[in-house]
Amino acid sequence: MNIQESTTELQHLDGQHHVHPFTDPKAIQKDGSRVITRAEGIYLWDSNGEKILDGMAGLWCVNVGYGRENLAKAAYEQLQVLPYYNTFFKTTTPPAISLAKKLAEITPEGFNHVFFTNSGSEANDTVIRTVRRYWRVLAKPEKRYIISRKEAYHGSTVAAASLGGQSYAHEMDGLPIPEIVHIDHPYWYGKGGKLSPDDFGLKTAQCLETKIKEIGSEKVAAFIGEPIQGAGGLVVPPDTYWPEIQRICKKYGILLIADEVICGFGRTGNWFGSETFDIKADLMPIAKGLSSGYLPIGGVMMHDRVMDVLIEKGGDFDHGFTYSGHPVACAVALENIKILEEEKLVEKVANETGPYLKKCWKEFESHPIVGEVRNVGLLGAIELVKNKDKRQFFPSDKKVGDACRNFCFENNLVMRALRDTMIVSPPLTMTVEQIDEMADLVKHCLDLTADRFGIK
Repeated sequence: MNIQESTTELQHLDGQHHVHPFTDPKAIQKDGSRVITRAEGIYLWDSNGEKILDGMAGLWCVNVGYGRENLAKAAYEQLQVLPYYNTFFKTTTPPAISLAKKLAEITPEGFNHVFFTNSGSEANDTVIRTVRRYWRVLAKPEKRYIISRKEAYHGSTVAAASLGGQSYAHEMDGLPIPEIVHIDHPYWYGKGGKLSPDDFGLKTAQCLETKIKEIGSEKVAAFIGEPIQGAGGLVVPPDTYWPEIQRICKKYGILLIADEVICGFGRTGNWFGSETFDIKADLMPIAKGLSSGYLPIGGVMMHDRVMDVLIEKGGDFDHGFTYSGHPVACAVALENIKILEEEKLVEKVANETGPYLKKCWKEFESHPIVGEVRNVGLLGAIELVKNKDKRQFFPSDKKVGDACRNFCFENNLVMRALRDTMIVSPPLTMTVEQIDEMADLVKHCLDLTADRFGIK
């Protein structure tokens, strides 16, 4: 078979047998999928031999880049010694112990315990059970409500999707589950009107207090939020937002959960987004960058404030997964953290590539189709608008973001469209020269999109 025949056959088999996440199966059968066959550094290659710049690090996760032999070696060596054993019933393995210790060292002060999961979704399922168990142990079983935010993304299991605030996910199967509610999110560009960012940040945070009073503080267990909302459109909160959220949580005595699945492990220029925004959380879900996506692993970091209660009064914690603390995944995660440390990738994002990406993104503000750009560390968003002077958005049926994403696809750039916001979250190994390469591709695709929709 030549390359094209091979690709056609792979696409046919994929359409016949593989159900994709967040994808229309009819469209897959009609159009075929892009078949990725290998990767190195920040680049992917597909089955037609096309070289693609991965501006999304997979799904926000391949922090140390592709092709790391040390991670493959760590998995191989652990597979030879102990390929699997569970951590149920007072049993553990050396890699799980070592990773737990390492995570206690690199997470913010007070986070000395971790419950291992296999994904961010499972981590947030665990958050719900932990929060409700905590209050039950304290003889307050009525404290069950968890407040989240509109457009939040916390995973796609039934419980995690309920924590999320995306209406399309709720409509699919009648979510959210009971006792999970949502408030406005701090999206200043789209929702701020004539308010300054600081005033809007305060106003939006105070929605939490309003909701607590509406439900009754005696029934509210926790508030959950991503330091930066990722799949909700890369919403960077105003400086006033998180301090006010924390004031309200402290005032009413509710737990604060910082979902670090996207922001964790260097993405924002600190080890965790909580450090970037000075969030003093009680629980921190983690995943993605924990292993740079090389193997599935996640967890929930539990602050001493929570864990001391569970240890002293809790008894059995009747929750877990077959693969919690999988020895091979833990071994790979340990080696991944070692790479982040030894190559000083977090510092590189803070001092070099993060500021440079922000400088490049700033130049897009003058583009006729760009209303706003947003950056923190190696995260970048470009908001596409019909009229930038009036802050006028495109009608939703125009699907301008989808069109821009398709132009990126055709030009061998992976850039994600979240409605009409274009997102990048590249590997932390990306160089300044590669940021220039990515920015040139982005500029070309913005030009094509503006021409497609008649924006001059």
